Amino acid sequence: MTHLKEPRENALHIHHLTVNYDQTPVLWDIDCSIPSGNIVGIIGPNGAGKSTLIKTALGLVQPISGKTTFFGKSLEESRRRIAYVPQRESVDWDFPITVKNLVMMGRYGTLGLFRWPKQADHAAVNHYIEAMGLTPYADRQINQLSGGQQQRAFIARALVQEADIYFMDEPFAGVDMGTEKAIMDMLHHLKSHGKTVFVVHHDLNTVETSFDWILMLNLRLIACGPVVEVFNTDTLMMTYGKTYALLDDVLKISQARSQGIKNR
Repeated sequence: MTHLKEPRENALHIHHLTVNYDQTPVLWDIDCSIPSGNIVGIIGPNGAGKSTLIKTALGLVQPISGKTTFFGKSLEESRRRIAYVPQRESVDWDFPITVKNLVMMGRYGTLGLFRWPKQADHAAVNHYIEAMGLTPYADRQINQLSGGQQQRAFIARALVQEADIYFMDEPFAGVDMGTEKAIMDMLHHLKSHGKTVFVVHHDLNTVETSFDWILMLNLRLIACGPVVEVFNTDTLMMTYGKTYALLDDVLKISQARSQGIKNR
């Protein structure tokens, strides 16, 4: 007797979402569902609405129509199941706070108002600081860290929330190769524990090796589905338009160089 696999629950459902900035459309009638347990890449050209999609889902931007649900529930009902890593450029790195205190901020949602962190909270903070390779820097001010270390610290802050859905806005931007690998390893670790991760991403050369699902945007939704099914020349042309011809050339050069290095 053949046992059919149970379909995965949708971690995120976006229903006819439209967003304007100063009467200019930024996202137009976005409608899609993403099943849980996937690493999902969000790609598109600059100004395509990638960051806006995340911020709208998180309630940081107000849509003019449509709604977003998480596991079939509203944002208000799901907040404790969601963690967010913003773009590095949006963070005030001069704010006087240590790595350990920054990561502890991720526990505030579970601590509640006016409650001091318990031993379990400190243990979780130390665990995720170590997991991101930051133990030697735990008592260092964040403005004394390198760009890659700063990114690891903010990811540790998200991880300590022990959420079910993670949104990461360009986590690989401007980081060194060691940090990129550490982040990617952590994403796979999260996936292996049934978590869902959304990543705003720019490097088309790594899409097929990094993600299970892909969401392709250019103000409207171009494609949403498994990478092997929807990431192709046609959807890339629709997403990037005339600039894709140049991107395609760059990709081919990059792939040729990578192959040459492997064959040495």
